[in-house]
Amino acid sequence: MLSLKSLFIHPLTSNLPLDDPQTTELRRTIIRDKFFLRRIYNQWYCFVASVVPSGDGAVLEVGSGAGFIKDIIPEAITSEAFPCTGVDMVLHAEALQFANSSLRTIIMIDVLHHVSRPCEFFSEAVRCLRPGGIIAMVEPWITPWSSFVYQKLHHEPFKPDATEWEFSSDGPLTGANIALPWIIFERDRMKFESEYPQLRIRSVQPIMPFLYLMSGGISFRSLMPEWSYGMWFNIERLLSSLMPKIAMFAYIIIDRLDT
Repeated sequence: MLSLKSLFIHPLTSNLPLDDPQTTELRRTIIRDKFFLRRIYNQWYCFVASVVPSGDGAVLEVGSGAGFIKDIIPEAITSEAFPCTGVDMVLHAEALQFANSSLRTIIMIDVLHHVSRPCEFFSEAVRCLRPGGIIAMVEPWITPWSSFVYQKLHHEPFKPDATEWEFSSDGPLTGANIALPWIIFERDRMKFESEYPQLRIRSVQPIMPFLYLMSGGISFRSLMPEWSYGMWFNIERLLSSLMPKIAMFAYIIIDRLDT
């Protein structure tokens, strides 16, 4: 009997391993061609563009993959953990190839939960960001609703009870813990603040309980027609007060302090 996942899996990438660069190339096509998903990425990019500080320093996107951030932030330096089309640099989040205090923003869209050694990344962020710089992220977030979705419908590991931030990883995309951003910035917030006094959690804004799910993401077919995007967008606006209970993602801004 076919599973629910197999019924909706996107045909372009259904038989390809996640860590194959060709999968990322095909996902770029999926993001561009799926109206729902393209609008979502555009919404995310507009958010990070709105918080990028002015002044000196480069804007780096870590884990650019199949995205199109240069359409919104033309000066952004794109990067990925392996060579792929349209990416400026090959680098890992745990080893940023930039001079001290040379970045004004590090952007991560759906990336932190794939970083198997996040402590090394935060140390690198402290080193590379200039005072007043920021980390701007869009990441999965844990709520009662998203916990159900991530457990039942998502292919990535979901371990909200993990005692450690680090996890074993066989590849840049197969290795993950969807719950990691929530663990670091919510459950273990005091630990984060203690270990990285140069970084301050400015804001965590839970968002998007339905839109991404209706889009099918990059792994599944769209679940709703294109014309319904505005309807779902407005439904989410009406439910804004319930986001702490139903959000699937969060906007996260981390400041690099002057100290």
